[in-house]
Amino acid sequence: MVDFPENVLYEIGPKNEKRYTFNLKNETFEICMISDIGIRRTNNEDHCIFSKPDNNDYHERLGILTAVADGMGGAVAGEHASKMAVTLLSDYYYKSEGNDIPKILLNSIQKINEDIFNLSEKDSSYFGMGTTLSTLVMHGDTGYVAQVGDSRVYIYRQEYPVKQVTEDHSIVAEQLKEGLINEEEARNHMLKNLITRALGIKETVEIDLYAFVIKAGDTILLCSDGLSNMITEEQLQQGLSCENLIEGLNFLLDTAIDAGAPDNITAVAVRIIGPLEHKKLISHEGMTIVTPEKKLSILQKILSYFSYK
Repeated sequence: MVDFPENVLYEIGPKNEKRYTFNLKNETFEICMISDIGIRRTNNEDHCIFSKPDNNDYHERLGILTAVADGMGGAVAGEHASKMAVTLLSDYYYKSEGNDIPKILLNSIQKINEDIFNLSEKDSSYFGMGTTLSTLVMHGDTGYVAQVGDSRVYIYRQEYPVKQVTEDHSIVAEQLKEGLINEEEARNHMLKNLITRALGIKETVEIDLYAFVIKAGDTILLCSDGLSNMITEEQLQQGLSCENLIEGLNFLLDTAIDAGAPDNITAVAVRIIGPLEHKKLISHEGMTIVTPEKKLSILQKILSYFSYK
């Protein structure tokens, strides 16, 4: 399907197993990707990717890339759309020239949107297909996030509560933001899966862009709504603060499954375990700078102290 650039290592999941797991650890970071079909689905329409250059030039210019995509439009179409998104993302991103990471990310995602849209227009078996896409690029100690849809990105910094980096592109999120409903109503809303943006639905797509400084000890999570819809903030904090990253992610997926898991569940976590090279943040119009350090309340401190270890 795609001819990946030479000297770029990549892993795409899931495969055919009910629960897919990938884990890689080096002196700087650990990454864990897990995807589960859930209880009610017969196939997995989520996909995830990890790409790492095995080449100093690529690494210095573009860093490493991870992403989660949640497909829609029927079993075959949704699965195909999400796989196209993550596969083409790595291909377009690492074949780009220059080092303007925000611009390269945006351009790559716009190309993916066009490819999915054009295929759905030409091939009736893929008509109406689309996908969410949340992607993280780690360039030294700077993180860049691009997002379309309601898959989410979180960052957990030790001694602080988990911070949601992205905003959902959904009707329920808009109502919540406008104060029309509260958090509990949003969690149980009958339209919570109805999104307002997705790749492949229109010829062009609006993409949200975020950036933040990464520190040693940080854990960054990308996940589909199959996870975020089924767990509480306290459970999320519990899983991401777990000393063993794989155990922490499995705890989160098992919690979602115990709660009913009507959708596929995918989670990608990156934990920083060593020093990172300082990189100057590359600014871009409309990019939101995120600060993970929000002080813990007394209750949150108590919950954090007794968190899952």
